[in-house]
Amino acid sequence: MSDHGRFIWYELMTPDIAGAKAFYGDVVGWTATKMPGDMEYWVLEADGLGVGGVMLLGEEHKAQGIPPNWTGYVAVDDCDAAAQKATSLGGSVMREPQDIPGIGRFAIVADPTGAVFAIMKPVPPENSRPKPAEGALGHTGWRELYSGPPDTTFLFYAGLFGWTRDEAHDMGPMGVYQLFSNQDGQVGGMMKRPDNVPAACWLYYFKIGDIDAAAGRVKAGGGQVLNGPMETPGGDWVLQGMDPQGAMFCLMGKKG
Repeated sequence: MSDHGRFIWYELMTPDIAGAKAFYGDVVGWTATKMPGDMEYWVLEADGLGVGGVMLLGEEHKAQGIPPNWTGYVAVDDCDAAAQKATSLGGSVMREPQDIPGIGRFAIVADPTGAVFAIMKPVPPENSRPKPAEGALGHTGWRELYSGPPDTTFLFYAGLFGWTRDEAHDMGPMGVYQLFSNQDGQVGGMMKRPDNVPAACWLYYFKIGDIDAAAGRVKAGGGQVLNGPMETPGGDWVLQGMDPQGAMFCLMGKKG
């Protein structure tokens, strides 16, 4: 089965790699392994399985107005074709397709409202890689898009990735929260960007154990809890936070 439309990686750009590793190691429980080569790139792991990476937000990035951030990577069958299709659907290409030797071909794109994400055609692994167990701590449990009205925004992602529309929840003044699915089932939701969120963006929820204990670790580590913890319809508890370096992140867990 093709992985086209699957989220496969999450990447943190930060001005302080050492500080970020320490913060997320304490809050989420990740360990970090440096990739070989001249570039300082660290792989974040949960129980030995890669979740994402950390790279330096350099002066050239800051000059372009790029803030500390998490970016999700979505698999595509053909990176160049997907980049062109994103443009034809009203999006834009922020970084043209480029090869990462031994890893894959990627591009940075944005949807029609400016929410940024990455696409990648991975190099097939020599050996099948184990997948985390359902609900495994330290891995991503949900993806959330703050963008334009979901009835129109969804069409962009459906056209690009083949995602399907799932349940929709009316949240009153906040509008409709539209769930979406790929070949893995329900994997995220999208809604109109709230007024207190300065720009369209994707958020990623990392699974932890006790949500209150995690909130305490966020504060003790110099981060901020921006929203929550609050209960979701599925029974999980979530919070939205900002790490000490200024990147927004989310956690999901249980009470007690």
